[in-house]
Amino acid sequence: MRIRLFVAIILTMTIFCAAQAQEFRCSVNVNYQKLMTTQQSYESAGDKKVFESMKQAIEDFVNGRQWTNLTFEPQEQIDCSISLILNQRTSATDFVGQLSIQMRRPVYNSTYTTGLFNYMGQSNFMFSYNESQPLDFDPNNFYGNLSATLGYYCYIMLGIYFDSYAMNGGEPFFAMAQQVQQATESSGYAGWDSKSGRNRYWFMENHTNGAYAELHEAYYNYHRMGLDMMTKDQPQARRAIIAALTNLQHVNKQRTNLLSVQQFVDVKIQEIISIFTPAPPEEKQQVYDLIKEISPINSAKLKDFNTK
Repeated sequence: MRIRLFVAIILTMTIFCAAQAQEFRCSVNVNYQKLMTTQQSYESAGDKKVFESMKQAIEDFVNGRQWTNLTFEPQEQIDCSISLILNQRTSATDFVGQLSIQMRRPVYNSTYTTGLFNYMGQSNFMFSYNESQPLDFDPNNFYGNLSATLGYYCYIMLGIYFDSYAMNGGEPFFAMAQQVQQATESSGYAGWDSKSGRNRYWFMENHTNGAYAELHEAYYNYHRMGLDMMTKDQPQARRAIIAALTNLQHVNKQRTNLLSVQQFVDVKIQEIISIFTPAPPEEKQQVYDLIKEISPINSAKLKDFNTK
């Protein structure tokens, strides 16, 4: 696969460069049912075409744009989905809704796909959309909250995806997400500054702060050394996954309840249960102790692993 060449070149890559195929295979759903069942002055049945246009614009933005200089074959494209539930329409071009994004990754030598990223935002995502205008985007300039948010998460997904294949492979993409955040911070939209709670600023910060460097090791150990090796050597693969959880434990000691650590465990907890259910008791105990420390809210799901 051509994509494997990134192991040698990823850290020196130029982000913007012509290539033969786009990176994402993203399905998009725009749900506007709430607007059709409430009395809003800017809503009518005749406006349905606006939402179809919005859906198409988001698909074109993610799937049609070149995000790296790597060549992706069609079967190598990154599988993701975006859901946008519209709650309000405050003007002809202004909307409020809830944005959700999921990304999956194939596991080597299997038909299994594993979740890599699962974001569900609050229901106050505000943005403007005018079907007569394209979704302009530049990581260093702010053109609108919709394109900035989509661009930010595309870089976040690329960062996590490439971290799962090569040690620190996602570094340039997290740096690009940081550029988007910095260009958008003064826009006035929620979620972009450090004062807005658990948001885009902090998720980016977690992945660019050197104090949390083992977060990147966790992605690599869990996926490349763990899941990808399950069909070859399951005991060794499980040890690699325990190593990944240990990486997260070390990050957690730097700062407890870190957004990125919680997101990692939330995405992986059911998979971890499935992997370690047939494991020896001592491995189950290790996993239970690690999860209890780094994500107490998820430890109840592992109650059967506590053999003490």
